[in-house]
Amino acid sequence: MRPGSSPVRHSDTPDGKDPDSFSPALRKYHQLLWSKELPTGQHFHLAMEPRRYLVHRSSSGVFFLASDTITTRLRKKAWNVVRNIPEDDLPEYIGYTAGSTLVFPGNRIGRKPTINGARGLHPRIADRFDLTLECIRRHYRGEQSPLAAVLLRYADFFALFRDFTGYVKFFLLEDLVEEDGKTIRFFHPFADFSTPAVPKDRDEYFEYLRLSNAFISARNRRIDEELQGRIAR
Repeated sequence: MRPGSSPVRHSDTPDGKDPDSFSPALRKYHQLLWSKELPTGQHFHLAMEPRRYLVHRSSSGVFFLASDTITTRLRKKAWNVVRNIPEDDLPEYIGYTAGSTLVFPGNRIGRKPTINGARGLHPRIADRFDLTLECIRRHYRGEQSPLAAVLLRYADFFALFRDFTGYVKFFLLEDLVEEDGKTIRFFHPFADFSTPAVPKDRDEYFEYLRLSNAFISARNRRIDEELQGRIAR
């Protein structure tokens, strides 16, 4: 199965289960993709351990990582819009591929939400990764954002990548950032988290889906190129 082109669910995930937790292929791809050199020069080795998804252990610390789908169709959150759109009119969803997933720290600190949990619950983020990445950009600059508190709890993890540029390059997220390296390519109009995170009409929703799918396709190509480059070496 090629990570950039083939689904990661329906094939090796039990019915009714979340591929982020139960897809062996996706777990293996995460291990393969992100076990590489960090911007610091240290190797970010990821191991599979019992009752853990992926674990990194080194002098930098111990990091328990979990997979998360970073794209969403917002079908529930935008239900007032989606319910009036015939299913056949909706574009094909390509989110069940490796390009639509990422790893974040999966351990809870102080019984508080993880990054995955916080970004899904916060109304100004609505589980959108473009907005999450803007929060991460601001974290590296020491600025406030709706996710500032949860990102600060996992500051040791983000320190592994030195800065925002290092984080973006490590996780192959360049297609979600403009050439200036600091402006996010948002899927929906954005004005300092004052604009609604959920599209309010059909046109906005379709544009959101178009930009989301374009990012997934672009990142899938980067993932394929990354893996082909390793094979060639």
